[in-house]
Amino acid sequence: MDAISAYFDNLHEILRTIETTQRGAIEQGAVKLCEATLAKKNIFAFGCSHAGLVTLDLYYRTGGMMTINPVRAPGLNLDVDPATMTSQIERLPEYGVVIVDALPIGAGDVMIIHSVSGRNTVTIDVALRVKEKGAYVIALTNMNTSRFVSSRHPSGKNLYQVADLTIDNCGCVGDAALDIPGVPEKVAPTSTAVGAAIANAMMAQAVAKVVEAGEVPPVFVSANLDGGDEHNQKMLAQYKDHIFYMG
Repeated sequence: MDAISAYFDNLHEILRTIETTQRGAIEQGAVKLCEATLAKKNIFAFGCSHAGLVTLDLYYRTGGMMTINPVRAPGLNLDVDPATMTSQIERLPEYGVVIVDALPIGAGDVMIIHSVSGRNTVTIDVALRVKEKGAYVIALTNMNTSRFVSSRHPSGKNLYQVADLTIDNCGCVGDAALDIPGVPEKVAPTSTAVGAAIANAMMAQAVAKVVEAGEVPPVFVSANLDGGDEHNQKMLAQYKDHIFYMG
């Protein structure tokens, strides 16, 4: 079996499906990010364990919006051993409330939440608490999985049922994509690759919309390019009240 070609073929198919079926939702998310930027509101991104990799990819990144702030809570960033603890921590009741209450988040702000299953307690608590504070929740999830797994939250709801906007990553049930003869389990997850593509497409469209509104978007230039440091320092100073990861 040519697993390399099979995996890339699968990714191509998923990305084509996303572009066809999720374009409207991605556009809506971009509008919200643009509106928050123009209104000098705050933007955050959150995910647990591997789902958090996509949200971390959005911040402090060449070509990325400076104002997307990662939400990095202890125990939820693959930062504990044994790693199985992360699966237990993301099921803890009320931890999501503690996380949100530590953020400078309020009305008009935006929270991007990535969760493949959308079923775990912390993720749903984060979404609900964010909405209580008047912020807008953009969920990136796998609807093929989330529609068919039970919630672990007391409300009985999964993330897509509490978010203001849901973007489907169009992956298969359980995320792993390939059947390899002789292997009882599927292998090769797709959610990180396609999640990053969705998130960056949404971010890029938001940047384009900020420009269309006549503003200079807060975008990082590579510090390894001439003039990059100067540009970044200027933009960081301009948007410092909405950037919370600089210490």
